Amino acid sequence: MEIKILGTGCASCKNLEKATREAVQEMNINANVVKEEDIMNIMAYGVMRTPGLVINEKVVLSGRVPSQNELKELLEKNK
Repeated sequence: MEIKILGTGCASCKNLEKATREAVQEMNINANVVKEEDIMNIMAYGVMRTPGLVINEKVVLSGRVPSQNELKELLEKNK
């Protein structure tokens, strides 16, 4: 599973990255979590509000940090 956190380094972006890494570990998912900070790459996904969450090249969330339960549901649904 390929997971990308889209964000330029704001607090919300860092919180989403931390929460995602924790959820992946708790759920024992084999995933590569990458932080994408280049604004041109972020815009290429069509994300205009960060943070963004991309799972296997599909944007599943943008503009907010989800609850831990919602994050786990997104990870499970998009395996």
